[in-house]
Amino acid sequence: MKFLNKIIHELLAQNPDLSAFNIILPGKRPIVFIRQILEENNYSGFLPNFFTIEELINTIADKQPIQGIPLWLFSYDVFRSLNFTPYEDFGEFLKWFPTLQKDWDDILKFSDSDQAVLQYMFDEERIKEWAQNLGDDEDVPRKKFLNFWRNMNVFLPELKEKLKERNWATSGMIHETAKAEIESFAKSTSEHFVFCGFNAFTPVEEKLVRSLLKQDKAQCFFQADRYYFDDERQEAGKFLRNHKMWKEFDEHRAFQWIEDDFSQPKKIKVYEVSGNVTQTKVLPEIFKEINNKTYSNTAVVLLDENLLPASLDVMHGIESLNITMGFPLKNLSFSNAVKRLFYLQKQLEKNKSSYYYRDIFPILEELPKSAEDELIINDFKAKIEERNIVYISGKLLHELLGRLSYFGLLQKAEGTHSYLDKLIAFCQQVKWLEIDDIQYENVSHFENAFRIIKNQLTPYNIEIKMETLEILINQHINSESIDFQGEPLRGLQIMGLLETRLLNFENVIMLSVNEGKLPLGNSQNTYIPFDIRKVFDLHTFLENDSIYAYHFYRLIQDARNVHLLYNALSSGVNTGEKSRFITQIEMESAHEIEHLIIENSSDPITTKPIEIAKTGIVMERLQKWKEKVSASHLTSYLYNPIDFYLSKILNTSETDEIEEELSVKNYGNLVHYSLQEVYEVLKGKLLKESDLRNSIKAVDQYINIAIEKLKHQPEFYEKGMNYIHKAIAKKVIENILNHDLELIKQGNKLEIVDIERKFENVEFYLEGNDKISFFGFIDRIDKLNGTLRIIDYKTAKIKNLNVKIDEDNVSDYFHNSDRKQALQLCIYHYVVQHLPEFWGFPIETGIWSFAEAKKGMVALQFDKGDIDEAMKSVKSLILEILNPDISFVENIKSY
Repeated sequence: MKFLNKIIHELLAQNPDLSAFNIILPGKRPIVFIRQILEENNYSGFLPNFFTIEELINTIADKQPIQGIPLWLFSYDVFRSLNFTPYEDFGEFLKWFPTLQKDWDDILKFSDSDQAVLQYMFDEERIKEWAQNLGDDEDVPRKKFLNFWRNMNVFLPELKEKLKERNWATSGMIHETAKAEIESFAKSTSEHFVFCGFNAFTPVEEKLVRSLLKQDKAQCFFQADRYYFDDERQEAGKFLRNHKMWKEFDEHRAFQWIEDDFSQPKKIKVYEVSGNVTQTKVLPEIFKEINNKTYSNTAVVLLDENLLPASLDVMHGIESLNITMGFPLKNLSFSNAVKRLFYLQKQLEKNKSSYYYRDIFPILEELPKSAEDELIINDFKAKIEERNIVYISGKLLHELLGRLSYFGLLQKAEGTHSYLDKLIAFCQQVKWLEIDDIQYENVSHFENAFRIIKNQLTPYNIEIKMETLEILINQHINSESIDFQGEPLRGLQIMGLLETRLLNFENVIMLSVNEGKLPLGNSQNTYIPFDIRKVFDLHTFLENDSIYAYHFYRLIQDARNVHLLYNALSSGVNTGEKSRFITQIEMESAHEIEHLIIENSSDPITTKPIEIAKTGIVMERLQKWKEKVSASHLTSYLYNPIDFYLSKILNTSETDEIEEELSVKNYGNLVHYSLQEVYEVLKGKLLKESDLRNSIKAVDQYINIAIEKLKHQPEFYEKGMNYIHKAIAKKVIENILNHDLELIKQGNKLEIVDIERKFENVEFYLEGNDKISFFGFIDRIDKLNGTLRIIDYKTAKIKNLNVKIDEDNVSDYFHNSDRKQALQLCIYHYVVQHLPEFWGFPIETGIWSFAEAKKGMVALQFDKGDIDEAMKSVKSLILEILNPDISFVENIKSY
């Protein structure tokens, strides 16, 4: 820590007792390093006092700071007492006041008079209105803006007075108050102050430093470098060049220090990385280049705090590391769950009768839970998925989740105060569960926020809707972070850019060095236009760019090895553009820079098809399978042998998922079940026209029975695409019935023999005495003019029902998934031939496609060969499945 060492040696040379000094720092992070330096120098006296400059100004102002939720509530109370029109509730007030309050603080800190700026804003809007002759309509946006600034010229001075009455102050008011007290403080104080490592000052801070210098009660140590200090084009030196011009720096008091470190030899590497998280994957390779494996002089600087979890994942091999930055509260699971709870409450205000499953499931997944709660949740999800319930009734929710420990949070709140009580109680309950430290901190932050809101609301008679409470919580979530504490004196340091102030490292690794991250650019959230900010000397994004430029150059000026990584992919708000600071170094500095391009070239998850050998236990399962072989098993094997292995050998099945739109599979089941109900009534009869006409009239009734079989709610089909699917299903069923009706009208004799006919133990010999047994269900068996028709319903279109089989292709004819429909019909033909009750009848097998229902049944045709040759090919396929030397190999589909 070169700069801190230099300061300490300078102070010890002035006075061996450092307790005579008050050291003023930009932040508190360097204090621990100063203590270490003193220890290394064997200093045994009292420590100096340490302050941040904000703490010193607060001491001078002697005001009670107020910010966040307490300030918003107090300000709204003042705002509504002024009876502005139109009336705004607290929720609407919160949409604009936090931004205005930051602007007001800027005005108070940087301008001579806040009222002059407010009046200027009002006058400018008046001139614009006059120029545009807007008329009397109050809804014109320009007119609204004029009224806004007219009201602010009344509201903000009144708010200031009300705050002063209670000795409260915003950060801007604290600066304004301190400004008047600085001269007398500088004259009266007997203390000596040392300002270390500052760059930009507010006018009040500058006045404080200069007044103390004038009274010879302070000294300043700046960390500047000739590279950016002497070159007026370099924005990094903008503020320091101004400070050097202070009249307090003369031949008696030098400006300390301007060094020449940036020009010293450095190894700078710039990495163009394809992807945001991919940047973290480069870190292990960079660490290999660092000789000191304790990494005690290395800093990883994350300009995007969201990269912290991914960075920690790749650092698991590093023994000692210290996180010196915060992680946003909004990115943690408990925060997401709380947001979802409030969203659910808003939905319940609109619809009190039911819960949308997507509003409930994420809450149950993300909230911490006990083992008992987990069992209740798993049972609930299984039942909802099984029954495909998209909208869950309040009664059913209570029935399935009523025993959940936090069930009260899922019910419609009686009021915001009672809901806050439930949230506080829940947070207390969660902290007794076995949760990790980060989640514990997350929950504690929220418990504290809920208590603050509840306690602060008590003195005010402000109506808080659930939506307003949600805005309050979101403002809290977006502004809070979890601060990590560790041992900053050893190991690798993981930091944000502002945490690096005053610190120096030999190896610096920076991630997300992108435009928009470094510097932030023109992303200020403000109501004050750029030109007005310039007129009144308020900071604009240009000053912020200069501040960031200084932090960047200062950090790398003492480093020997600098690694700058940026995300080259443009997505969302990221432009994929490297920071201008990298370009500046490339164009203007004398350093040679090595450029590396890192592609996100991770290999595909599977580089080759899955292959599973037929081990002894697999062969045992296959012997068991031989006892019950269905045509669908063989078509599954043809489609993908691995699917066959998973379902028939391992007996696994796909998990149920809730369908908001009817799937192809369930659409087929809806038509299938409906037809089963229709023809079950007509089974065993020689059909008459009246039978089919009656069935056509009762189609809706049969569809409703099918919906019950599917365990779907009737409401599922009441609107949207599902209503259309149901209508199409009805049309398909009517087309099938009308086709049968036409056959009878033409004088044909049609009898329904069986529906969903189950068959099993139909033996099929392979080689010698080796055999398998077929089982399955035939959708429909009927007799048309004495011919037995075996019909299989399909949702898909009909394909390849003309069989051309001969000696040349018999062994592998059905080893093709394009012929699976013919394969299935051949097996049905074989089975029916071997059922004694059907002996002697001519047999016809075919497919009736729902996609072409008007066509009727399309029969299997043998253009070459016959059923016996077809079954030889089936035998060949079964023998392949049973062959221990042929592994199950994944069939990768090319799309």
